[in-house]
Amino acid sequence: MRHILCFVIFSVCLPTLIKAQKLPSTDTLTVGIAGTAPFVIMEKGNPQPQGISPALWNAIAQDLNWNYNYHTYDNVNLALDGLKRGEVDMVAGPVTINSQRLQNFRFSQPFYQSSLAIAYKKGEFSVWSMIKLLFSIKLLLAVGIFLVILTIVGTLLWFAERKESPEQFPAEPAKGIGTGMWLAIVTMSTTGYGDKAPVTLLGRIIAGTWMIVSIISATSMVAGIASVLTLSNFQSVDVQNIEQLKGKKVATVAGSPAVDFLREYGLTRKSAENLSKAMEMLHDGQVDAVVYDRPQLMYYLQNHPKEDFRIAAAEYYKQGYGFAFPKESKLTYDVNRTLLELAEQGESSKIIENYIGKEN
Repeated sequence: MRHILCFVIFSVCLPTLIKAQKLPSTDTLTVGIAGTAPFVIMEKGNPQPQGISPALWNAIAQDLNWNYNYHTYDNVNLALDGLKRGEVDMVAGPVTINSQRLQNFRFSQPFYQSSLAIAYKKGEFSVWSMIKLLFSIKLLLAVGIFLVILTIVGTLLWFAERKESPEQFPAEPAKGIGTGMWLAIVTMSTTGYGDKAPVTLLGRIIAGTWMIVSIISATSMVAGIASVLTLSNFQSVDVQNIEQLKGKKVATVAGSPAVDFLREYGLTRKSAENLSKAMEMLHDGQVDAVVYDRPQLMYYLQNHPKEDFRIAAAEYYKQGYGFAFPKESKLTYDVNRTLLELAEQGESSKIIENYIGKEN
């Protein structure tokens, strides 16, 4: 009889004991909140923060029947400092999970995989844009250098051939050098009309040397000019990766991880105080692209549908965002389990897509 009584008491008390292990030391959690849109949005007149992180945390807390209050911080680093001092029980926001922070905190599993991405203004091919390229300084400079090289080769051929082949290379410098340039162009392009040809040994040595040089360098230069025309005109239509931005001006937010990323690739950087300012620079044509966190770029495009901006598919500096807890916290297991359930039910995807739309 005594054993049966003990079993009944144990069965009744067991759920209470389990619940006591799950709950924090106080009945109400204090949640530190920090970050920027779309993860944390502070609206005027609304004391409750909005965004991906508060929405996910609210779903978790409702499932676990946890009560909580928010404690707002200006940025994530300050919130983590508050967590270390014991001011809050956890931190919600776009908190990057990395090895350095693991020394001081415990993290939930990532609820979002972030990365750096490229935003650009989609353009269209036009005859006028091609005309502008034809008269661009870089192209004119390349053509000028090419003409100087042809003039040098033409002059050398004229000096070598003018005495032995006056019928092909007239003594008059203008006509003779012009003929030499014509021969250089025909030789370089491998057209081979056969109307002009060197007859002297020196002339043939010059022509032969020019053939080799033109195959190695001149043809490549002509191809490069064509490539510049093509890429300059179509890069504005579709940017696929960071390599396409070589020689372009790129904006980002001052102090963000994108600054070091752009420095690593040797790109010309323009800093803006926030993402809106950077996107204004892109709109006004001051820069050719903006490199910043992908979710923030997607959120901007979601809220500015009239702007003809695009986000490249390429991703860089991938990092996970999660909820942060003290190292000794026992809340992470329940939070992780609930996060998995939300993911399996598709609820977390709905919350994220509500703010930034679907991934490309």
